[in-house]
Amino acid sequence: MSGPTPTLRTERLVLRAWQPEDRPPFAELNADPAVMEHFPATLDRAASDALVDRFDALWAEGGPAPWAVEAAATGDFVGFVGLLRATFLPGEPIEVGWRLARAHWGRGFATEAATSALAHAFEVRGVDEVVSFTVPANVRSRRVMERVGLTHRPDRDFDHPRVDTTRHPHLVRHVLHALDAGAWGRWNAGTGRR
Repeated sequence: MSGPTPTLRTERLVLRAWQPEDRPPFAELNADPAVMEHFPATLDRAASDALVDRFDALWAEGGPAPWAVEAAATGDFVGFVGLLRATFLPGEPIEVGWRLARAHWGRGFATEAATSALAHAFEVRGVDEVVSFTVPANVRSRRVMERVGLTHRPDRDFDHPRVDTTRHPHLVRHVLHALDAGAWGRWNAGTGRR
């Protein structure tokens, strides 16, 4: 599935390839302590740009990777939503994740974009399962996971191997939510899809 980054459109959003003009607002988002509350640290501009470079490289290899998300009505950069292979988990499942600028919280954008990313994962890429995970205290993200059909799997909760247990002990434990292709089909056919 190599080639250009696919563009996904929802009612209010465009999930698209990263552009140079996305880098400054993305760096702002990554430097916001409220946005990065459940991560070990905020990111400086160099680290933020390196993350975009990583996403671009993953798309160049055929993906999956996170998309840049913009508001369709205004063209404003909202953040990212997308898919990544969780290489540190058993079976290396596909993860759906998001990070939005604080100005765009509370509008349902994460739910809307994540639903579109899940459709791409299951209906275009043909994956068997998608997971999402965060620290237990990240209630906002856990609500999004539930809204898009993922279910908490306590048997698969884990200690994140990339979090320093000495410096950030409260960020080590992660809860995992999962959705398989069969459940996606049932959820998507019912009232779940927005």
